[in-house]
Amino acid sequence: MNITYPHTIENCIGEKLIFREVRREADGDRVIVENFVAPGSGPPMHVHRLQDEGLTVISGRIGYQIQGQSEQFAEEGETVVFERGVPHRFWNAGTQTLHCTGWINPANSVVFFLSAIYAAQNKSGKAQPEVFDAAFLLTRYAAEFDMVEIPRFVRTVIIPVTYQIGRLLGKYTHFKNAPEPLPTSSQLAVLQ
Repeated sequence: MNITYPHTIENCIGEKLIFREVRREADGDRVIVENFVAPGSGPPMHVHRLQDEGLTVISGRIGYQIQGQSEQFAEEGETVVFERGVPHRFWNAGTQTLHCTGWINPANSVVFFLSAIYAAQNKSGKAQPEVFDAAFLLTRYAAEFDMVEIPRFVRTVIIPVTYQIGRLLGKYTHFKNAPEPLPTSSQLAVLQ
């Protein structure tokens, strides 16, 4: 997939994300981001299994939570870092648009994944992405991302079945140029 930067995505629930650039670094490509979030909006509890993420508040107030911990807040000029593998969520905890700058490292498939999730939300017209697109993305990129608020049975049974039904119905032709998924840790062990 060939993306030109800056690359802007918006969803129907008040989130706008601008991928400003990708910087080559020794520990992997770092994507530089800028986001704008409407009051009360923000992604649900999720995990980047292989990426760290940092957000600095430019204006507004961000609420954030690490799974199992209490809600916290950061104001203008403060930075929040979410370490890889740690489930987290954030939202606009103020009354004005939240504006942040930040980064995700290493970038891996995050630009494609988030662009496709936003498109699937716009397709459904709500926070929950269109079901077949969500099943494709959460299955194909399971080594990188997970939506931990989705009940385990749905994540381990319903989504894989939906993905297979989508394949049979030809629902994924628009993903023909999707980047290859990263190998899972079990696949890496076999390769070594």
